[in-house]
Amino acid sequence: MAKDWSRFSQSIRIKATTQQLYDKWTTRDGIESWFLRMAVFMRGKEVLPNNEPVQAGDTYHWRWHGYPDTVEEFGEILEANGKDRFSFVFGKAGTVMVTFEDMGSDTKMIITQTNIPTDDDNKFNYHVGCSSGWTFYRCNLKSIMHGGVDIRNIGNDADMND
Repeated sequence: MAKDWSRFSQSIRIKATTQQLYDKWTTRDGIESWFLRMAVFMRGKEVLPNNEPVQAGDTYHWRWHGYPDTVEEFGEILEANGKDRFSFVFGKAGTVMVTFEDMGSDTKMIITQTNIPTDDDNKFNYHVGCSSGWTFYRCNLKSIMHGGVDIRNIGNDADMND
């Protein structure tokens, strides 16, 4: 069977409730605590308060630690059901769906990225690159939720890649 370069899925179990993890993805305060340097969520022309969960149709503007302000992502929230499903358009890299399954003492978080362009450059840039990125960030989220350290490149972001 040939490899399907248009998608991948990965999961991790985290000692947290489904709601705690859902909030880590769907609010500015939450997503900036483990993934992004800056996350602005908008509903129409209004910027959402830092702790207000996003809804389907909202948009985002994101920046990462370790990269200058010129490296940013804009997209749309496709689904946010308030409990266990969150999805968004991830720029040219496709669509990301995050689901949460209560496993009793912990929660299984599943990240699935689909609609990845399959030309040779994008196989590397988005399939391999995003898969590696999500591996890092889901481990960072687990570290933070388990009382560990934040392992992102936090520092002088404009100078990190010089």
